[in-house]
Amino acid sequence: MTAHIIDGNAIAAQIRAEVATQVAAFVAAGRRPPHLTAVLVGDDAASATYVRLKQRDCAEVGMTSSTEALPSTTTQDQLLAVIQHLNADDDVDGVIIQKPIPGAIDDVVIDSTLSPLKDADGLGPTSLGLLVQGSPRFVPATPSGVQQLLLRSDIDPAGKHVVIVGRSTLVGRPLALVLSTKAPGANATVTIAHTGTSDLAAITSEADILVAAAGRRNLITADMVRPGAVVIDVGTNRVDDASKRVGYRLAGDVDFEAVKEIASAITPVPGGVGPMTRAMLLVNTLKAAKFT
Repeated sequence: MTAHIIDGNAIAAQIRAEVATQVAAFVAAGRRPPHLTAVLVGDDAASATYVRLKQRDCAEVGMTSSTEALPSTTTQDQLLAVIQHLNADDDVDGVIIQKPIPGAIDDVVIDSTLSPLKDADGLGPTSLGLLVQGSPRFVPATPSGVQQLLLRSDIDPAGKHVVIVGRSTLVGRPLALVLSTKAPGANATVTIAHTGTSDLAAITSEADILVAAAGRRNLITADMVRPGAVVIDVGTNRVDDASKRVGYRLAGDVDFEAVKEIASAITPVPGGVGPMTRAMLLVNTLKAAKFT
């Protein structure tokens, strides 16, 4: 068996096309185009690339975008002042704070300061709290992207055993909430495991759908996957590669070449979950614009 490769680029393009249609209708009704602002602190090359891609996506669907580029020496108080300014700016609908943030800055404080009505990443305490309640406003972009990858690949999580390897508030925990919700496109039985789980392979081999989101290259090997399982790789790990212009390539948390011979479907890295995260940011930004 060789797994079906789930094409995140193609599915993200479908979602962008749908958003573009909705944005055009929004503007035709007399509203200005939705606007997304990215806050970028420091000069990390990967973060800068991600922000540029998000800006490109916005232009493609008819949204406007901007970047608040701040030096790596930015203090927490200075960053908070920028966020509060964006909160008060009626021309800004959605805001993302690009992570990681360099320096001694508390992510929890930053996320808590951002207006819950502009939380395009869906990572603030209000967004996560509403998700826990089962009445989400902005679903975190990566978990939402994973759910859409499954549904648009005709993989219904309902009644399935989903094992998520990773417990971050960025992916693992909110994804567990998304997929366990009693709702269409969810209703799964979810287990959260992690790198500290005793006999991790025994847990992962029980999964109908296995999501790797631990941030450790090749953590998931072929012997850890039940034959026929669906494998979603959220990992993005840098691997030195002199043949690449940037000096590195991206690799996932899954041993892709080996696991694709075991799984029924699998996402690649890159080209799997990454494009979906950006697509769902557009969905959240459009939703935020409708609140204003």
